[in-house]
Amino acid sequence: MSVSTHPGQYTVLSSAQPHVVAAAVAELEYHRRLFEAMGFDESAKIVLHVGSGAADPAEARRRFAAGFSALSGGARARLAVENDERWPLDEVLELAASLGIPVVFDAFHHELAPSRDELTVREATLAARATWRPEDGRQEVHFSTQEPGKRPGAHAETIDDSSFLAFAGAVADLPLDCILEVKDKERSVL
Repeated sequence: MSVSTHPGQYTVLSSAQPHVVAAAVAELEYHRRLFEAMGFDESAKIVLHVGSGAADPAEARRRFAAGFSALSGGARARLAVENDERWPLDEVLELAASLGIPVVFDAFHHELAPSRDELTVREATLAARATWRPEDGRQEVHFSTQEPGKRPGAHAETIDDSSFLAFAGAVADLPLDCILEVKDKERSVL
């Protein structure tokens, strides 16, 4: 079984505010302790968005790296970063490469903020896959679609079958774990 957590949007290692970074470090250390208490190895991942600073990516990457260095070795070994509508996959891949951590590819966010228009879902999945080492476990990817009538980036209430089938058609032969980021959780899985 693969296990991961996904701390909320207020866990921001790239914040310019030291108290926000300190709170993020504390939150990530809590997740590390939880996994250690449960006896999970480092393949149990803590998935985090890069966070603030998309207007000045170089400075945000520097702050994220500084926050990352404040984590214990156990928390650093469990951390993975995810692309989103503010941080396209190519920028997240660059940050992850500098830190030696895996990237979780989010297909929905890639649709909202593609790295390059010509990068297919499969190519993006494979680019993220290249960041996963054997000790990181199986590659994790995220899938969701837009909730109609909500702000761009709002996850749908339930799975869109046709969109998921298209996604699965592109990546189903790859050994990966797909997290459905939908509001009705298990109902969509069933």
